[in-house]
Formats: sequence, structure tokens, C-alpha cells
Amino acid sequence: MAFTFTSYQPNPAFKTQAAYFSMEFALDQALKTYSGGLGFLAGSHMRSAFELKQNLIGIGMLWTYGYYDQGRNEDQTLRVDYRHKSYSFLQDTGFIFPVTIHGAEVQVKAMYLAPDTFGTAPMFFLTTDIPENDYVSRTISHHLYDPNEAARVAQSIVLGAGGGKLLDLLGVPVDVYHLNEGHGLPLAFYLYDKHGRSLEEVQKRLVFTTHTPELAGNEEHTMKLLEDMTFFGHVPADEVRRVARVENEMLNYTLTALRFSRLANAVSKVHGEVSNDMWGANEGICPIIPITNSQNGTYWRDKPLHTALAADDDAALKARKRELKKQLFDLVADQTGTLLDPDALTIVWARRFAGYKRADLILRHFERFQALVSRTDRPVQVIWAGKPYPLDYGAVGLFNEIIQRTKHLKTCAVLTGYELALSAALKKGSDIWLNTPRFPREASGTSGMTAAMNASVNLSIADGWIPEFVRHGENGFLIPLANIHEEESRKDNTEAAGVLDVLENEIIPLYYDRPADFLKVAKTAMREVEPEFESGRMATEYYEKLYALRS
Repeated sequence: MAFTFTSYQPNPAFKTQAAYFSMEFALDQALKTYSGGLGFLAGSHMRSAFELKQNLIGIGMLWTYGYYDQGRNEDQTLRVDYRHKSYSFLQDTGFIFPVTIHGAEVQVKAMYLAPDTFGTAPMFFLTTDIPENDYVSRTISHHLYDPNEAARVAQSIVLGAGGGKLLDLLGVPVDVYHLNEGHGLPLAFYLYDKHGRSLEEVQKRLVFTTHTPELAGNEEHTMKLLEDMTFFGHVPADEVRRVARVENEMLNYTLTALRFSRLANAVSKVHGEVSNDMWGANEGICPIIPITNSQNGTYWRDKPLHTALAADDDAALKARKRELKKQLFDLVADQTGTLLDPDALTIVWARRFAGYKRADLILRHFERFQALVSRTDRPVQVIWAGKPYPLDYGAVGLFNEIIQRTKHLKTCAVLTGYELALSAALKKGSDIWLNTPRFPREASGTSGMTAAMNASVNLSIADGWIPEFVRHGENGFLIPLANIHEEESRKDNTEAAGVLDVLENEIIPLYYDRPADFLKVAKTAMREVEPEFESGRMATEYYEKLYALRS
């Protein structure tokens, strides 16, 4: 069958032609092109763009081995597996074209994901793992976030410069290019060269979403490495130094994107303040406005739960929630041999495993935690899941430590295989969605949105999107924040005690003594999380605020 992508007819309300570049997309359990929240966000965006019929094209990477497959060693600890992926549902576009990496031509092949496959905007995925390339060039698109520095730079060139070139080869008249994080930054230099080496011409066309609320997490490399890797395409390095205002021979991706874009967005109101504090003192940056991340309701919400909510049928809602808990607990039993009770209060902590997210915060006062989960009169169950970066040995160690510390407890479990399907099961099968980042380092934290859609009540630090949503005791619960000026160990102690305090004094009594009131909190959250935190709002706001063309 010949390749076409003309069957998608955009809504005239979204006539601006936009192209969205992201290193990862979480679209469906069958397509392993993501690691965590950045991909979940991009995937929901593509789904809502389809539902709204926005004039948008997604550009991503086709990772041969994905991020990694999460298995277990014989002692139940985390094992990192890499399995070769193949996808029969991707269409071969027939486009193979060169990009220059390290002064040499590397061939890039474009694969197409049709909108009706998973209900997304039209999407293209780029790969270098083709016979036309030598072995080293083929490995560029093997692993999402390759640990090798030069390989990651090469991946950025394929996404940014390769994606820009593909759109030109396709003849797409792009009005706005949208970089989701700085990974695709070479697009800015591709456009700079294409439009007469005019920064103003690039700024007319480029917008940017920044996610990382700490300086160390924003990628930067030496100018020498980037010049050697041909990161800037045909643009001379001295011109880059001048236009990008490079200091100390280090080029920061986020700062450069802010200088080449006309407008950028942070991903929550809190993050907007943090981002402006982080970057606002730098000359030549564009304005940074908040557009809070959100998630696609069609994909994430359980239909029977929402049918019961719409009918105000509490009995049906409770029965469906119990059924969803049993489905989750079947997965828990299969993986761990632990049998959980669908009538017991169930807490889930599940997201990307990174140190600042503090997966072990609830364990910090361990004797108190152990007493909490060992009670038989008001049982409490806790499940953890999430993927650490495979070479973040601290995060991998933390994952394994939680397994070891809780393996003797019959009411606790740690799951592997944290991808879209397990994430959905955990949100639908939990009563409490626990979120414990170290304030203010959670840019958005969208997992709690999809939990709320499925009658799982947020218990969270007031960071990211949470201050825009949670009213304590009405639609969720807040963990009291420690004094931000205290040293981290003391803050962790205070906030760990706060988690247990809220559970012991408010949530557990509510769940067991006043179940109708607990259900009311869950139902209020279900009703209020949409439409504000459903990605149709976000995708529309991108068009209204970020993509609006200058006259």
C-alpha cells in the first residue's frame, strides 16, 4: 500500500500548521517509545490533538530497544533487559534521507503512525537502524537516553535536524515548530540556516516547553563536542556563540531554546514561577508562561466508573472500584505471590523512580509505617512501581531497597513492568495516589490527574499541578510542607511524619468509619479533575497561547 497521510482532515478552528517534536511518546502499551512522564504528556497531547482534529504532526524517534524492559533477578531485585522491538502497524514512508553527524552522512528512515491506529495526530518516527548505515550509526536510535554522551547528542540531531528535514521533504508548510523539552534543539539551527541565518525568522516559528525545574537537569555540553558532532549543521560555531550568547564554552539546551523561541511554556503555575526564577536573569530569552500539563481522559478514564458517576449510582461505582482493585491485585499476586484484600485501603506510589521523588518517604519512620500496615482492624496496603534510569544506581538501589525492606510484610508489594498498562491498572485499582516529591522539584506530576479520573484520591506534596487542584479534605489531601530553608534530612523527616499523620488521623478514619464521605471525596475529584486537567484543554491552550501567529 502506498504511503499517504492525507486522510486526516483538520478542524478549521485549528488551521495553524504545527509540528511537535518529542524524544518520547507514550501512545499505547504496544509501542515502547517512552520512559516516563514526558512521554505520557506527549502521548496525551497527540490523542487530544486527534480528538480535536488539530492541524498537528508529531515527530519522534523509533527506539529499537525502547527504554528498557523491567524484569526481576532471582532475588526479586530489578533486572534491566533490552529486547528488540518490531511494530507491524508502522507504515514505511519510503523516505530515507541523510543528516550529518560528526561530519559524516547518516541515513534516516521515517516510519508513519496513521491517526486511526491509536487515535493520535499523524506521527512520524525516525530511525537510523537500517542496512544503509554502518553499525555505529545504526546504534544511534537503539536506546532512548543512551548513556553515552556523544550518542545522546547524535540522537538530538536525528530528532531535531532530521525531523525538520523530513517535514520539508514531505512538503508540509509548517507555521509553528514546538519543541517538547530541549532534546530536539538542533531543529533551531536547521531553521536558522534555512531562513537566511536570521534569529528573528526562527523566533517567528519556534516555541518551546520546558519541564525540568532544576539547573542540573537541563542538558548542556561543551561547544567543542557539539561542533565536532555537527550539532549546528552548516552554521559556524563562532556564529552560534554570538547568536546563542554562549558563555564559558558550554551550550545549555534549555537556555538556547529560550533564546531561539518566541514563547515558551512551563508545565504548571508553580513551575512557571520556578522557571522564571531560574532563567529570567539571562539576556535574550523569550517569555515563559504557564500552561499546565494534563492527560487524555478518553484513554485513561474507566468507562463504567464514569457511567456510575454520571448516574449518581454509588452502589455501582463502589462495585466497579472493587472489581478494578481485584484486577490489580491479580497482577500483584502473579508478580509477587502477595494476596491483597479488595476491601482494604490501598495506597499506590507509582511513577519514574528518581531520588527527588522520594519513593521511600513513607518508610522513613519505619516502625510507625510497619505498625500502620500490620493492623488487622483497619488494614492498609501499599504498592510501589516505577522505572529508574538503568544507570542511576542510586535510584536502582532505592527500588531494590524497598523490595528488601517490605518483603516480610504481607500487605506490601513492589511491581516491575511500569508502562502504560500497569500505570492504568494502578490508578484504577488504588484508593490513595501518593505523591511525595521534594518541593519545588516536581514540574507538573500528571499521574495524579489520571488517578483522580479513576476514583483514586490524591495524597500529595503541594507541588506541580497539585496546588491548582487539591482542596484538602474535599477532593484530595495535602502533606504539610516543611520549612523550605531547612536542610533536606530534616525536611524529609517532617514531611514523612506528615504523610503518616494525614493517613492515621484523616484518611484511614474516613475510609473505615465514614465510607460515604470517603466516596464523596473521590467523586468530587472525579468531577473536578476534568476538563481543567484533561488534555483537550491543554491542546487548545497551546493553539490559543503558544501557536498564535504574529501578525
